[in-house]
Amino acid sequence: MTATNASLLTSVDGRTMLAGSNKMEILLFSLGTREIFGINVFKVREVSQTPSITRSPNMPFGVEGVLSLRGNIIPIISLAKFIGAETQGRRYETMIVTEFNKSSQAFLVESVDRIIRVDWDKVRAPENMAGGASQTLITAVTELDNGKLVSILDVEQILSSVVGDTHVPDLPTASLEADQYVYFVDDSVVARKEITMVLDKMGVKYQQANNGREAWDRLQMLAARHRDDDKPLSDTLKLILVDAEMPEMDGYVLTRLIKAEPAFRGIPVVMHSSLSSNANRAMGASVGVDAYVAKFDPAVLAETLIPILQR
Repeated sequence: MTATNASLLTSVDGRTMLAGSNKMEILLFSLGTREIFGINVFKVREVSQTPSITRSPNMPFGVEGVLSLRGNIIPIISLAKFIGAETQGRRYETMIVTEFNKSSQAFLVESVDRIIRVDWDKVRAPENMAGGASQTLITAVTELDNGKLVSILDVEQILSSVVGDTHVPDLPTASLEADQYVYFVDDSVVARKEITMVLDKMGVKYQQANNGREAWDRLQMLAARHRDDDKPLSDTLKLILVDAEMPEMDGYVLTRLIKAEPAFRGIPVVMHSSLSSNANRAMGASVGVDAYVAKFDPAVLAETLIPILQR
């Protein structure tokens, strides 16, 4: 491992200190194009030189092979293939090992640069960014001090392309009244799709938002409409499901705001996140979440929500 990568790992090891601060650390890297890419440091387990990869036939698109990492076999994914930037014969000497819900995978990159720290409100949705081959795989963008844009990859969407959509089994229904519903927020297209399928199978109505700031604005509007009602908002809004990391406002800050607003008293907040380590769960508890559930397991999500909805 190079000295640069070793210093990056030191920063990665301290990443949980940022949870709830509405600040984000982004690992910057290159795929050999002019574009600057980033990945949330919360997702990064380690950065290292690319070892020998075991090539296997019939791999999904973008998977170069597998390797053994401390006794675990993990897939090696070429990000350049996904954005259409792969150059014939190029060897990607660096890999970023990521962890989602206790499963690991490595992404091949040209090089890593540094870690930057930005406020979540400086991280915005990518709707207004210029077109490009990678645009559909970008979950957010931010700007460096020199004005250059950083494209933050939607790692969940890339992994969904590799392993396929999550199968949603038959689920028990939740016994709610006709006017009762759930509010959820997630910036990941893949996660929103899974959540809606789970809630549909549970027979639960819902409203949704794409990032923390949008969710808070809409929730405040809901609260304002109910202030003059005879019954509390909790009679109809039965649960709020929040992602941990989102553009403009993260789930920790959003939860803090919800818990501090009297209009939402009695409405449980469940954090739904691919960041499922004990440290992240502890940070969720510190801001008042009522439950914490890992992403991409529909049965576990339903098992978590139903008892809360039927209290």
